[in-house]
Amino acid sequence: MTSKSSFIFALFFPLTIAVMSAQAETYQWKDNNGQTVVSDVPPPATAKGRRSIGGVKPAVVSEAIPEKTADAPKVADAPKTIAEKDLDFKKRQQESREKADKQAAEKEKSENCDRARRNLAALEANQPLAVYDEQGERKLMDSTLREQEIERARKFMADSCK
Repeated sequence: MTSKSSFIFALFFPLTIAVMSAQAETYQWKDNNGQTVVSDVPPPATAKGRRSIGGVKPAVVSEAIPEKTADAPKVADAPKTIAEKDLDFKKRQQESREKADKQAAEKEKSENCDRARRNLAALEANQPLAVYDEQGERKLMDSTLREQEIERARKFMADSCK
């Protein structure tokens, strides 16, 4: 082999490899939400309008959805598409928000119960307490009003604090 022919071989061999790898298979289909998905990963068997874009395979892979058999293995090992990853991410975000909301509600409920317990303890201590009347003036709490407030605090605690 001469230096000129080895030079040509060294120049065109990588180009040939690059052109062959550029012929990678690309797929297009509609997912369950009606979104068009374009990926280098083959579509799931349930995808509608599956077709191959580029590559050496035929343009239309299949329009019919194959029937599922009971002993057919699930395709759990197939890599997820970007749309599936995005859906999983949004699902995790929603679950995180719901968990945070639940924790905040539990914390608020606990704080309300603590306040009700302190209020009941103050009412039962028979210390002089004042309330504001309709004119905004302070008025000492009489025994009837104290009993009503004690009953109301006990009912709140029975309903809210469990």
